[in-house]
Amino acid sequence: MKSDFIIQCIDNITNCIVESESEIESLDRVIGDGDHYINIKRGALAVQSIKGDLNHLTNAEAFKKIGMTIMSSVGGASGPLFASFFLALSKEVSDNDDLHKFSLGFSRGVESIMQRGKSKLGDKTMLDVLIPVSEKLQSLVKDGCEKNIMIKEIDLTAQAGVIATKDLIPAKGRSAGLAERAVGHIDPGAKTCQIIISTICNQLNKG
Repeated sequence: MKSDFIIQCIDNITNCIVESESEIESLDRVIGDGDHYINIKRGALAVQSIKGDLNHLTNAEAFKKIGMTIMSSVGGASGPLFASFFLALSKEVSDNDDLHKFSLGFSRGVESIMQRGKSKLGDKTMLDVLIPVSEKLQSLVKDGCEKNIMIKEIDLTAQAGVIATKDLIPAKGRSAGLAERAVGHIDPGAKTCQIIISTICNQLNKG
């Protein structure tokens, strides 16, 4: 994974988040705290502002810097969760495109979100996208899956995860107070994660 790829992903993710403003905000107004999009956009722009500093960093250093930038610039529930993901990821990745190490780092990042957020699969959170994606990535890497198939499977898994949140009763955050009334609505954090993952998959397809 080269720094120019990371930088391109940062730009593309920021653009997609901005373009998805109305969708994410509408989801958050229904079952969230109303500040999810603002915080996500702030974090994306903050990371975009330091992309020039990533050029000569190792992958581990780059992801650590991204995590620290999110930690210092994003409030709400999302900031610490995304920051902990990147900080955990940075401890496992290498500079030689080792997919085994990246998949392990991704898994460690997801575990850090679970621990910090005290959440699990089925709680109607971002983890309903991230956990299935993490498990799918580890399985595909272990099986030596071809790149194009892996990208497609990861994208489909993320999309299936976000759709699955419609039928879940929330267990965390403001939406937990809505109980059954939240059924039928997609979780905004899960949608954000799906947008990020799908954007990276699209970028990988171009490479």
